[in-house]
Amino acid sequence: MKKFLLLFISIFSITFYGQVTLRITSIPGNTPTGATIYLAGNVNGWNPSDSNSVMQPDGFGAYQLIIPEGSGTVEYKFTRGSWPTVEGNVSGGFLPNRTFAFTGSPQTLTLTIQSWEDITGGNNSTAAANVQILSPSFYMPQLDRNRRIWLYLPPDYFTSTKNYPVLYMKDGQNLFDNLTSFSGEWQVDETLNTLFEEGDYGAIVVGIDNGGGSQRFNEYSPWVNTQYGGGQGDEYMQFIAETLKPYIDENFRTRPEPEMNALIGSSLGALIATYGVCAYPNLFQKLGSFSPAYWFTLTDLNSYLSVPIDLSNHRSYFVAGQNESSTMVTNTNTIKNAMQNNGMTSTNTLTKFDSYGTHSESYWRGEFAAAYQWLFMNENLSVVPVKNIKPIVIQTASGELWLEGFDHKITFELFAITGQKITSLELENGFATLPENLASGIYILKSEITTVKLFKKE
Repeated sequence: MKKFLLLFISIFSITFYGQVTLRITSIPGNTPTGATIYLAGNVNGWNPSDSNSVMQPDGFGAYQLIIPEGSGTVEYKFTRGSWPTVEGNVSGGFLPNRTFAFTGSPQTLTLTIQSWEDITGGNNSTAAANVQILSPSFYMPQLDRNRRIWLYLPPDYFTSTKNYPVLYMKDGQNLFDNLTSFSGEWQVDETLNTLFEEGDYGAIVVGIDNGGGSQRFNEYSPWVNTQYGGGQGDEYMQFIAETLKPYIDENFRTRPEPEMNALIGSSLGALIATYGVCAYPNLFQKLGSFSPAYWFTLTDLNSYLSVPIDLSNHRSYFVAGQNESSTMVTNTNTIKNAMQNNGMTSTNTLTKFDSYGTHSESYWRGEFAAAYQWLFMNENLSVVPVKNIKPIVIQTASGELWLEGFDHKITFELFAITGQKITSLELENGFATLPENLASGIYILKSEITTVKLFKKE
């Protein structure tokens, strides 16, 4: 009797546990034989092929997955292992996120998959005709991996001789096409096309896909979050600054000046965009920060911004929902203030916190046009300036050197602040690094043309 009572108590405890059981009882008839069905949602970083989120066949024609007890609302979809193979609506088109809320009590949800977007017999792409895949596998030498790159060209690109500003945007699969987005697209192409019809000058957009799962965490933060990862943000931004931007400027009619180039992203994408405009202030002077996930490495980012960086020419647009998280407003203001302490003026800063804002593509879609127009509202886009570039040497916040305006290699001598000569360096236009064995401290870089004070950090 005691054993039976203990067993009853054990079963009762398990049953009372507030887990959610998802049961798929019907799948499309054209589902490939042996297909594995995955759950992708905010409980697993929207990973479309998470091995821990496989729907398990129950032997009776259904698929089941148990979600442990949690709190709040879960958003999710089902895939066959990638975003192109995500489930669709009854006609094979875009299906909004599914949701459920934890209640503290066990739940069983009976579900039906109506279609798969990739095998419904048609192309369900919502990308405009002036959006193209620049490369399905653009090589990122700094990270030794490949990534799909999207390209939006203004409607008059092929019928004019205009040069355009460029927006470098993160999470490229969510910008233009419901077919590749995991939670709805920003409609960047439709928005810019509409603005163009209303008289907007036009802009080029370069969309860079995220790597999904842990790669997104790693690439979108220069610093490590002990729970989620990170730490490859330097290499990621080097890819954009030193590989991708030069390629775009060489092959398309762009305005390469820093005031004509923006980094725009949402959530973690806003974190790396913020870091990027500070690490490469000589390349990017426009920032679009949507619902920034500064919490991911707030202390590190704030510390990084405590080192002097010249942001006096930067223009930044911060937008977020007031209730997205308990720290969203505070963290955003912390980073905004740190950037203003480095010279970014209040005139060139716009901070917007909305009562209706949510951490979602649908919210960011509605805010994109205003952010884009505000960032470039003071730029004379119709006139390409002719500049007599004077030779300059700038040290970026990451410690790299940027040389511009030299017509040949220049020999520089590097001196300690106390006057001793350390070494000689042959430098040319572009990026350069200080010797690795150089101790931290202040140095003087001298040539017959210019003299620069440098800092070497630990």
